[in-house]
Amino acid sequence: MKKQTIKVVAFLAIAGSLATGCSLLKDVTYVSTTNPLEMHGDSVRVQVDITFPEKGINKKAAAEIVPMIGSTALKPLRVQGEKATGNGEAIQYKAGGKVTYKDMVAYTPDMEAADFMVTGKIYKGEKEKGEIEATKIADATIITPYLVDKDFKVVIAKDEFRRVTQESTLTVINYDKGRDAVKSSELKDDDVKAYGEFLIEAQANPKVELTKINVVGYASPEGEVDKNDGLSGDRAASAIAAAMKIAKKSENETAQTEGMYAPSGSGEDFAGFERELTADTKMNESDKQLVLRILQTESNPATREEKMRDLGKSFTYLDKNIFPKLRRAEITTNYDLTGFSDEEMKANSVSNPDTLNLEELLFCATLYTDLNEKLRVYKIAETRFPKDYRTSNNVGAVLYMMNKVSDAKAKFEKANGVKDNPISKNNLGAVAGVEGDRTKASKLLGQAGGAGSEVDYNKGIISIQNGNYGDAVTQLGSDASFNKGLAQLLNGSASITAGTVDGSDDAETGQGYYLKAVAAARQDKLADVVSNLKSAISKDGAYKAKAAKDREFIKYMENASFTAIAK
Repeated sequence: MKKQTIKVVAFLAIAGSLATGCSLLKDVTYVSTTNPLEMHGDSVRVQVDITFPEKGINKKAAAEIVPMIGSTALKPLRVQGEKATGNGEAIQYKAGGKVTYKDMVAYTPDMEAADFMVTGKIYKGEKEKGEIEATKIADATIITPYLVDKDFKVVIAKDEFRRVTQESTLTVINYDKGRDAVKSSELKDDDVKAYGEFLIEAQANPKVELTKINVVGYASPEGEVDKNDGLSGDRAASAIAAAMKIAKKSENETAQTEGMYAPSGSGEDFAGFERELTADTKMNESDKQLVLRILQTESNPATREEKMRDLGKSFTYLDKNIFPKLRRAEITTNYDLTGFSDEEMKANSVSNPDTLNLEELLFCATLYTDLNEKLRVYKIAETRFPKDYRTSNNVGAVLYMMNKVSDAKAKFEKANGVKDNPISKNNLGAVAGVEGDRTKASKLLGQAGGAGSEVDYNKGIISIQNGNYGDAVTQLGSDASFNKGLAQLLNGSASITAGTVDGSDDAETGQGYYLKAVAAARQDKLADVVSNLKSAISKDGAYKAKAAKDREFIKYMENASFTAIAK
């Protein structure tokens, strides 16, 4: 925090005013480098310059000086004359001297509206000769960092929902060896019948839009390569003709359009051959491995076929059981499928949730603003898809938003148990922050990289609490927020705090107005102090009592305009 300018004349502790009336210690001055004292990171640091004038301490005297914040005593400081025995800081009798005292003490609530004082005892030899009269040297304590809003943010894991998805259906037509004519028996196969039924449904369903029909012809890897190249192309052409007949019978207008088809001949299908051979379970394993070795080592098609023919019975097995599967044309019908509308999804989530897949459920929950409805849908997803960490995580996120932090924590732990992930780590860090465990929160947030901007925001809150205000300004990001304005003020930029708060959701809240009043006080703008405090108190009456003892406003404690609203 930027140190406030000291405008208070140093208080004097004069030996002549001691209860004993002795002159062992006199005219000592105490100057606190901060006035009022300030709390940062739950601690109050003090520094006092103690000046002893010429002949201010007797040569054989010693003093134990005890600074106090309210009723809390800090570590004592022993000073002594040049001929005194002991381990104190020695002060020359004629020259006098100066001692700088430093300490840090944990902040306690009774320090908020207290005096920073010095007291202590005076000794000569081992005998106590008097007391240092309790003397106020500063006010205590500014605790503005405690205004931090502990609104730690959780992350809802995103869905991968797409309203329109690209789908496809595959139909295979098989051919006789060396032929490209489509057999009538092929058109009675189950997959061909299913294709016809699909086209009927697609024609009637406005959510299905055919985009392209790819037809690829293949030949088995025996015979002349050039002949097989032509044969595969001819099979693609005959498959298109067959597909268009099926489309006409199904009364699907789009599939009857020639421009919908993209034919290609793939030639000899060695890739398919290797795939089918690997999957075959009836061929002798050693013979199979020999064939596979030929496929993998011989790149010339003619030589490859020649070596396979030399296998005798093994080639006969291939010709009977493997090659027929390769003499085919594949019809791949691509289409766009439009999913449920928002209203359909919401209705189904109530009456028929089993019709919704995981991504639809995760998306459906985002359609609701009511937290109870969000929770209902996410719980459905968690029940049906417990192995996806997002479902439990998102249940936890909604519970957190409903201030059910303990229940939320259990869900975040469950989600991270399903899959260690940065989103749940951030959320567990948020819970730790709410619970006041900053060390644990910092560790978890450090493991949450990539979860979202919420991670840095949460780190920013911790940085304010730890007194690292520059870090907080950066971590809280570019978006205006109450905490961003607070961090700016604590980092010495009170002049921009009000603008940040005015651009945030707290522009017209009690805490927003109060922070703007503090910023105005640091800039000596009394009118803005009064105006903002009036607004803060009108929003929340508790700010009246707080302002009355807040050391941010100590310079105005006797000002009539201030006391009229704060006392």
